[in-house]
Amino acid sequence: MIQNKDRIDESANDALDILEAGLHAAQPEIFLPTFVKKNKLILGKKSYALSKYDKVFLVAVGKAADSMAQFVHNKIKSDGGIIVVPRNYRVLFSHKKFQILRAGHPLPTNASVKAAMSIIAFLESRKKDDLVVFLVSGGASALVSLPLGVTLAQKQHLVRVLLGSGAAIDEINALRKHLSQVKGGRILKHLKCNAVSFVMSDVVGDDLSSIGSGLTYCDRTTFSKCNKIIQKYRLQKRLSPQILAVIKNGMRGLVDETPKKPVIPHQIVATNKRCLDAMETTARRLGYKTNRIYPLTGDVAAAAGRLVREFSFAKRSCLVFGGETTVHVRGNGRGGRNQELVLHVLNAASKNALVASVGTDGIDGNTRCAGAMSRTGIPASEIRRYLENNDSNSFFKKHGGLIMTGPTHTNLMDLGVILTAN
Repeated sequence: MIQNKDRIDESANDALDILEAGLHAAQPEIFLPTFVKKNKLILGKKSYALSKYDKVFLVAVGKAADSMAQFVHNKIKSDGGIIVVPRNYRVLFSHKKFQILRAGHPLPTNASVKAAMSIIAFLESRKKDDLVVFLVSGGASALVSLPLGVTLAQKQHLVRVLLGSGAAIDEINALRKHLSQVKGGRILKHLKCNAVSFVMSDVVGDDLSSIGSGLTYCDRTTFSKCNKIIQKYRLQKRLSPQILAVIKNGMRGLVDETPKKPVIPHQIVATNKRCLDAMETTARRLGYKTNRIYPLTGDVAAAAGRLVREFSFAKRSCLVFGGETTVHVRGNGRGGRNQELVLHVLNAASKNALVASVGTDGIDGNTRCAGAMSRTGIPASEIRRYLENNDSNSFFKKHGGLIMTGPTHTNLMDLGVILTAN
């Protein structure tokens, strides 16, 4: 899955093999067979016989929408549906029964609004004896958007500000949900038949109310929580008055809260941990003494410090890690949290090791790279100026080590490895 593997130093092959094991484990065709059978669907301890329904439709949204829909349709021979993917995707699956929609990510676009309206119309046209199978993966928050009380431009600005503020994904999604007519389970107001939802987790803690902004679930956050997030990151003067008004009116009870109870059954079908399991197995097969850190979260510099402190640097040692860090954007460079994490590790480590980190979706920040890898030992003076400008991508373009996968049609957060060969 790593497209430029043959152009990276051969001494890094073990690290690349370990990363590829994790990326492979994130592919829907690997884990969906546990839940999707030819004649039934399995959610927890319950199974749903497909013969009970007149027709079965799929609504797939996210970075894994096409790959999930491909597997499920081929397995159960569904009656069609809607697939919403990022606009830059070369879609893996197309069929005359399915409407393929491309929408904006990481910022919602007019196409995201059209996608929301299309799904609403689709749900409202279903018959009572039909079944809708939702397939939700990371990216759904931006791909389906129908702003509440604000304009699309104001919602875009909100997301842009939040992404650069260092806010965690659950905090970002709390605000998204409370300024949306579809997120936090609101889209299910338009459901006219039975439905179930299969969900891939791209958030730490696997909280269904945060994954994809709880599109088909419900919401545990409140308008009051949103107000605290705005104050925490000192965003009062950076957001539009209309956004602040919706939040304050919601706190006063003048705007309805998001739904607080789930309406349909849900099943998380994959998490970051399954990727780490595969990585550990591969590392041990290659002869490494292996440990893991999960979840790796919080500020990217602090996360890098944790990795350096907890890695032994002994011979044939390997540390695999997964999760999702946050970056407070202060400069105007190019990069992403994975490239910046590797750069921070290089800056913090005083002993020799190889470090790599990638996004399972294949896209890191505002670049076309999945992440980066490098050996320690580069002078700190060479590193710091790139960190100060959030310009990790330029560093790795100069020194080598960028990892390219292209869109992977999956999303289970980030994966990384630190190892010493001898």
